[in-house]
Amino acid sequence: MAPSARARTHDGYGVRVTRPSSGGRAQARPPALLVIDMQQIFSDPASQWATAGYAEAADRVAQLVDAATGPVIWTRFVRDPSEPGSWRAYYDRWSECREAPESVAWDLTMTVRDGDAVLTLPTFSKWGEQLAEFTAAHPELIVCGVATDCCVLSTVLGAVDAGKAITVVTDACAGATEEAHDQALALMGMLAPMVRLATVDEVLQLPAS
Repeated sequence: MAPSARARTHDGYGVRVTRPSSGGRAQARPPALLVIDMQQIFSDPASQWATAGYAEAADRVAQLVDAATGPVIWTRFVRDPSEPGSWRAYYDRWSECREAPESVAWDLTMTVRDGDAVLTLPTFSKWGEQLAEFTAAHPELIVCGVATDCCVLSTVLGAVDAGKAITVVTDACAGATEEAHDQALALMGMLAPMVRLATVDEVLQLPAS
């Protein structure tokens, strides 16, 4: 599951960030695919952060990755051991998730291909300078992953503020509960036309099964 050995830097938490290449002439670009936090800690049914429908969402994420014609960017949520500010109280609530940064709990459950980028942050939203840089040539983003009601929602809101056109792939996301998933999708749908909700079949223009 190792990312490409291309240009690598480290973020402020000592975790590797793999930057996508930016070669080629400026031209119209396909959407960038942003895969949010498909990690062990969210897939494990015994985890406090277990996500309902994770396996089904992962199957659909794999379809999107296989079909992607633009860059694919994977994100990981990894706890900051210093737990600044209100994060300490947050981890008091979710004490079983106080994993060290090197814990396998933070590992991605899906294979990262050569050429994909990996971004690791200790925050719900993955939008910031690094992701803005990764997607600078791509005004449209396709977003999938977990949890719909937390890191997906937070990242979408940041990207919308930055002027990105977002497609949230509804059946390639999963929430803490099915109800939370549906509520988060409804909230993001209210941001149309900046945010579009679509299924995998609609994104890939496949006939409905």
